Amino acid sequence: MRQYSADLTPPWKKPQPVPEVPADPGLVVEEPGTGFCGAVIRCEAGTVTLEDRFGKHRVFPLEPRGFLLEGRVVTLVRPSSSSGPARSAPSRTASGSVAVPGARARVARAGRIYVEGRHDAELVEKVWGDDLRIEGVVVEYLGGVDDLPSIVADFAPGPDARLGVLVDHLVPGSKEWRIAEAVTSEHALVVGHPYIDIWEAVKPASVGIDAWPRVPRGQDWKTGVCRALGWPSESTGAVWQAILARVGSYKDLEPELLGRVEELIDFVTA
Repeated sequence: MRQYSADLTPPWKKPQPVPEVPADPGLVVEEPGTGFCGAVIRCEAGTVTLEDRFGKHRVFPLEPRGFLLEGRVVTLVRPSSSSGPARSAPSRTASGSVAVPGARARVARAGRIYVEGRHDAELVEKVWGDDLRIEGVVVEYLGGVDDLPSIVADFAPGPDARLGVLVDHLVPGSKEWRIAEAVTSEHALVVGHPYIDIWEAVKPASVGIDAWPRVPRGQDWKTGVCRALGWPSESTGAVWQAILARVGSYKDLEPELLGRVEELIDFVTA
């Protein structure tokens, strides 16, 4: 009796073979089921651990056709010791996120992040600029918190256009606090750091001083700082550029600022 194959699937409907790629440290892939994208940091028997740009870790099984590499379906396999020299650990952006070599800037999202002042915007750009371009997030600055209600009303935040705002010296009970509370909603998030000015969010040691001076109430804070430290007070803009030049990465910033900016990026890109 003639034997027939039990597989009646037409050839054009059968899954096509996909390349097998060694899960070397630093390889950036995406798990399509969850959308989680990250760099390989560990590959063990049957699993691979990925780290995303925020430092979050996820463990996934090494299943056939289980990942996307530059948009193409691949099967990750354990790297063999004979496959050549090990890849170096993933490089980092200034914010500490995993750098994605050759990544192009994403088309800008409808969502935005507003920060209070030009200096704030320059600092955010220097430390988080690479991350923001990959995520397609535009940062703009507002002249003062008093303008926030009209900005939020004009922006009209929604599910596909979230608005995040970073405010200086946001302390409970203040005028800034009341304004922030009034405009916060499901699609608009206002957060703040405790510093009088963004200068204070730079670690004193990074600037070469022991501590930021205390400036009496009623005095312009930047001018008072410059006078106390013997810096030229007639050009605070030039002083700020000197401070900014001392900032090389997130390590030069205080945690209270780092957490708030990361929170806003998460919120706008959710």
